[in-house]
Amino acid sequence: MKLTMQVRLLPTPVQAAALEATLHACNEATTWCSRVAFEEDVKRNFALREHTYGEIRARWNLGAQAAQHVIKRTCDAYATLKANLKAGNLGKPGSKRYRKANEKPIRPEGAQPYDDRMLSWQIAERRISIWTVSGRIKDVAFTASPQQLAILALYRKGESDLLVREGMWFLLATCEVPEAPLNTDPHDFLGIDLGIVNIATTSDGEIMAGRELNRIRIRERKLRTKLQKKNTPSARRRLKKRRRKEARRAKDINHKIAKRVVAEAERTGRGIALEDLTGIRERVRLRKPQRATHSSWAFAQLGQFIAYKARRAGVPVVYVDPAYTSRTCAECGHIDKANRVSQAWFACRNCGFVDHADRNGSRNIRARARQLWRRGAPSTAPVPPLKPRGGTGRKRHVTASDARCASPGLQSRCS
Repeated sequence: MKLTMQVRLLPTPVQAAALEATLHACNEATTWCSRVAFEEDVKRNFALREHTYGEIRARWNLGAQAAQHVIKRTCDAYATLKANLKAGNLGKPGSKRYRKANEKPIRPEGAQPYDDRMLSWQIAERRISIWTVSGRIKDVAFTASPQQLAILALYRKGESDLLVREGMWFLLATCEVPEAPLNTDPHDFLGIDLGIVNIATTSDGEIMAGRELNRIRIRERKLRTKLQKKNTPSARRRLKKRRRKEARRAKDINHKIAKRVVAEAERTGRGIALEDLTGIRERVRLRKPQRATHSSWAFAQLGQFIAYKARRAGVPVVYVDPAYTSRTCAECGHIDKANRVSQAWFACRNCGFVDHADRNGSRNIRARARQLWRRGAPSTAPVPPLKPRGGTGRKRHVTASDARCASPGLQSRCS
């Protein structure tokens, strides 16, 4: 399976200037190439190369490999756009969002791909040699955790992406990591109920509560509103400094939860059962005060993290229909809206069974997964999404939290 390792570069001022000039030239060339592809309606690699290759090399002083990557990046961006339009991810044909995406040239993202002819690694010395428009620069230092260095040394293969984020330089290196043999005969499943109040609840009764994360989100939201209203230079500096802070925190917590869930399933020889929540944002109608909380819920990210960690561990994953899992009694199967007494509690009107509502839901998810598996349903853990060159997908970044166990700050309790 493919994973993407993020390492931070530590260039000197002279090296950073060369990298910045290179990224600027590549992005300008990509923007021009995208406009040509749109105007000429030529969006395939070799056909677009005939229209743009010579001009890119002459105008922006790019090497042969860099010029080809610029063209391929543009074609991949249009291929991703076409797939998103076909899948309905950008609205229905004729809608405002659909027309806006389809009626003008796209601007591919700012990361520039590097292959092994443009970039070489000295992992033991934590140095790289990289091509720039000013020539090849050597001995550019980088830093990474011991676990990341080990994976890079053993499994790095293919292209790497160069990008700059808030003045910091990063390389995203692709690694081909072997998967463990899939457990084709799990004796049971670990049901996972995903939610907002409780991020994840297992059928074993473990609850990963989201109170702390939700409090932080509310505080950050209020602070952003206050700074945006103030709109002074110092307020704008503070807003810029706090960008993505909430997302990084949520991502770290999701990594820890996913690692704990997969480790428990692997230890006990079980599979993992998840709800198929595709399209939930379009299906659910909420009042205005609830919309920000619902939109901040990173359930898709948590599901992806569980899926890719399960693939590495050989744990099967089954997605089930979530309909009525919160209203169905896990003991007798009675379905009634009145069974859900409150957000936290479930009380069956038929048999009198009482349990925590999320734990009852996770047991129903486990039961549905067992039925699907007996009918011959395969493991549906998806391949970890890699970012198409210049596209709109997400890369999977391996961070230090992959090598850590869940921290004491992560709230968990059993019911």
